[in-house]
Amino acid sequence: MWYYDSKIISGPTTMVISDITYPKAIFRNSSQLSSLGIKPYREVRPDSRYYWDGAYSVDATGDEVVGTYAGTARGVDVLNANMLSKTNSYVAGLHAAIDWYWTRAAKGGTAVPDAIATYATALYSEHETIKTAIAACDTLAKIIVYENKAHTETRKLEVYDADNNMTYHASTTRTINRTIDMCTHFTANPNTPTDAGFVSLTAD
Repeated sequence: MWYYDSKIISGPTTMVISDITYPKAIFRNSSQLSSLGIKPYREVRPDSRYYWDGAYSVDATGDEVVGTYAGTARGVDVLNANMLSKTNSYVAGLHAAIDWYWTRAAKGGTAVPDAIATYATALYSEHETIKTAIAACDTLAKIIVYENKAHTETRKLEVYDADNNMTYHASTTRTINRTIDMCTHFTANPNTPTDAGFVSLTAD
């Protein structure tokens, strides 16, 4: 997008400037655009998960024009309700994936494996912990942190041989900065992790 004469230009178009008509091809020539006073334009909006678009302002003093929407915070109560709905829906999906074990057992089939029963109990426990944490998010700042919790993941370094086959280094690792939505971060797992390159995941 571009900006000229207090107007936003959403795409290349024919321009009439000082009674001279310029074809839309000029938008492929940044030097000519600059000489005509047509500047690149971009918009800055607040994170729509947490803010409504507020007052709009334009800064045209630089080589690039920036249109900025101030943020109007969404209600904490509404965001809390959304967080609770999100975690409830997520854990319901996890339980739904294993409910068949109990259905089979109720019909006289194989009993629910101990590992699955333990997993289900762990899910209930983690769910309660998450609901308590959500209830404690009584400010917008706390909500943003909880839904975007900084973590560091440590992984073994990948090693490739002459045939481009990949293995993992025995001891050398690398780290990755991640953000995790804690509303859906359940650590219980019914199976042994199979990711050979994974070392650890820790909250910062």
